[in-house]
Amino acid sequence: NAQGGFYGNALQAASRRGHEQIVRRLLDKGADINAQGGFYGNALQAASSGGQEQIMMLLQDNGAHQLV
Repeated sequence: NAQGGFYGNALQAASRRGHEQIVRRLLDKGADINAQGGFYGNALQAASSGGQEQIMMLLQDNGAHQLV
């Protein structure tokens, strides 16, 4: 959940780039799925801006809010 940099946090970076296994691992380890920060705002917005539909579904299935 460390914040900083362009993406805001590791979950946002992995979501934006479509790294599904990393996203799953971060969620398993308790990453804040709705954390705000960085250029994209949150992980769901980062995945959306990157066209990562599978990641978007994964995030939503795990409790990501569409409008945070």
